[in-house]
Amino acid sequence: MTNAPDDFDESRESLDDRDLAIELDPDVDLDEALQQTTGWDEDDPEETTGDLDLAARHALRRVAGLSTELEDISEVEYRQLRLERVVLVGVWTEGTVEDAENSMAELALLAETAGSQVLDAVYQRRDKPDPATYIGRGKVEGVREIVWANGADTVIVDGELAPSQLRNLEDKIKVKVVDRTALILDIFAQHAKSREGQAQVELAQLNYMKQRLRGWGGNLSRQAGGRVGVQGGGIGGRGPGETKIETDRRRINTKIAKLRRDLAHMRTTRQTKRNERRRNAVPSVAIAGYTNAGKSSLLNRLTDAGVLVENALFATLDPTTRRTATEDGRVYTMSDTVGFVRHLPHQLIEAFRSTLEEVAEADLIVHVVDGSHPDPEGQLAAVREVLAEIGASEIPELVVVNKADVADPMTIARLRQREPHSVVCSAKTGEGIAEVRAAIETDLPHPAVEIRVLLPYDRGDLVSRIHDKGDVISTDHTGEGTVVAARVSDALAGELEPFAVTTVD
Repeated sequence: MTNAPDDFDESRESLDDRDLAIELDPDVDLDEALQQTTGWDEDDPEETTGDLDLAARHALRRVAGLSTELEDISEVEYRQLRLERVVLVGVWTEGTVEDAENSMAELALLAETAGSQVLDAVYQRRDKPDPATYIGRGKVEGVREIVWANGADTVIVDGELAPSQLRNLEDKIKVKVVDRTALILDIFAQHAKSREGQAQVELAQLNYMKQRLRGWGGNLSRQAGGRVGVQGGGIGGRGPGETKIETDRRRINTKIAKLRRDLAHMRTTRQTKRNERRRNAVPSVAIAGYTNAGKSSLLNRLTDAGVLVENALFATLDPTTRRTATEDGRVYTMSDTVGFVRHLPHQLIEAFRSTLEEVAEADLIVHVVDGSHPDPEGQLAAVREVLAEIGASEIPELVVVNKADVADPMTIARLRQREPHSVVCSAKTGEGIAEVRAAIETDLPHPAVEIRVLLPYDRGDLVSRIHDKGDVISTDHTGEGTVVAARVSDALAGELEPFAVTTVD
């Protein structure tokens, strides 16, 4: 292989600064055309179903292979529409070759989710990453040649780069370089929809960016002091001043402080709802697991939630909570949560802590694992590592092996042997959903206080509350009223104490 010329990036400049001229027929009614082709009507109320969320997410997605390029470019100027073209680079420091290849395959899925076209992928076996360039010096030249040969725009590194490593790689390869953390943050920024989710992603991005401010040449070393004509000058503004990088860092710190105040307020609102559920003794179930394991599909199967389902990494960022009931009438809540991934960026864990508290304060964790994945045991370990970090490792756990319709039976048998407290299902086909629901109902916490009460027939409200919030053992209708034996919470037992009986004639 030969070294690429230093100015190869200049030879690949496209015609992005020239616009494509398109003529439209002035007699065409655009609203009518839109309604005929897409069914869109501006008078229809907006719906918020998972199908519409999925359609909106795909509405402006770029498609590989489509362009505005014409065969005869002498007649019209053109601009090509294409996906960002990337080369993946990894360093394999421990584990087997299969582990390294699984990690690179996951990085490729992350890159495609972010809107990229993966051209090539290389990884290097090292005891530890190079402190200057993450990969070895010779490998840097090899990656540079691969980038030049494929016409790539970006290099994505499977790891978190130090600011100096990022700068050195960009200086040598001459294209944009991003690490795994920046890639995941970009996906989160694309998928965040709620106000809280957007604020959490922005906070994580700012914390990441603050340590990596950089500029070309003296761009970030200019000072604000000086003559009147210079920005920030004038009387009282002369002197050494503040460099641009210091100004940017100060503005980022100010924005971070504001986002933390906003998130603290949203956290209070979420905590108030949890306290209300706890006061009413409503058990909570959190669905957790690796990204794209099928958590949202399982929630839809169990509760008819109608949330967005997509075969993509991190399709769900905003938690969804639905109210449901057991076969015997006990009410409980079930929450879908953000998916986890290997080496989940610490900035995201900190920013999403208020959301992850839905898992940390649940009564039961339904841990969904993709049975068709090449390394489901690795997914289980990665999720449990994050659960331990947020203080949820002691919460009862039910493992649900999903995607049984496409999984290898040998893999499922291995997982069942490894995880005795587990059930197998397919959220897509509905296979095993009844077993999942029964296992959840069995693992739900039972009220602590056992009571036996005689309720008059005009107190049907109390009978209903016992069925909703307690665990009914038996009921018997007598001439004086309804005799109910049940387990209930301390608060409800106090209300029912006046009706307590020991024996009934």
